[in-house]
Amino acid sequence: MRFTKMHGIGNDYLFINCFDEYVPDPSRLAIEMCREHTGVGGDGIVLLEPAERLPFSMRIFNKDGSEAEMCGNAARCIGKYLYERGLTRETEIDLHTGSGIRHLTLHTAGDKVESVTVDMGTPVLEPRLIPVDLPGQIVLRHRIQVIGQMWFITCVSMGNPHCVVFVRDPEVLDLPSIGPMFEHHPLFPRRTNVEFVRMISRNILQMRVWERGSGETLACGTGACAALVAAVLSGHSDRRAQVKLAGGNLDVAWNADDNHVYQTGPAAFVFEGDWLEA
Repeated sequence: MRFTKMHGIGNDYLFINCFDEYVPDPSRLAIEMCREHTGVGGDGIVLLEPAERLPFSMRIFNKDGSEAEMCGNAARCIGKYLYERGLTRETEIDLHTGSGIRHLTLHTAGDKVESVTVDMGTPVLEPRLIPVDLPGQIVLRHRIQVIGQMWFITCVSMGNPHCVVFVRDPEVLDLPSIGPMFEHHPLFPRRTNVEFVRMISRNILQMRVWERGSGETLACGTGACAALVAAVLSGHSDRRAQVKLAGGNLDVAWNADDNHVYQTGPAAFVFEGDWLEA
């Protein structure tokens, strides 16, 4: 089975073109392929498939085999893949995802895609829709206790659940210990992604992320969008900012006119390979 490894600022996935390949058990395949020593290694696999009413759809499976609704970094990679592999010559693409249709704008130079803007849609703030097991219309600076410490959380869905925590310095946190406690906290019936964010200025955020089903990753596109929304709601940030992650930077904007969040960043090919079934 042919696959392509790509990354969006370090968030790496194994892309499988299901127009040519058949994947009967993607959950099992994700676990096997993403193992670091006996597989390929990666944060998950992405299946490129036809959609019912659109030419292209993507399905995302985390390295633990669970299916994710949406991934901004993977969406940018899909845009680059489609254009540079000759599957489309369009620079405006509607992509079907587990959280609905997402629009991609490809910024090209010749036959190469230099960056991609993804319309991530409207942020969801109502707890029952994120989902978070709390009453009310919004979870803004809500106090919870994790590992004997009080934390203030703001929750957002960008097609998948996020819990944003503002901290003095995310680099000093023991994320392998703290991250799973947030991810599996009883407040989150479908688990959650967690962003630990430091405000450098009103238009620069620094972030570390613990991704549901994958652990700490170098970047998270939906997480960067959730972090900006939480920062705006908390009065920390302007509506347009740069989000600095371990793997690189994303430009994120929460548009006041249409209430949509837009993220722009690069995508890169790593290598092509053949997966040999045992």
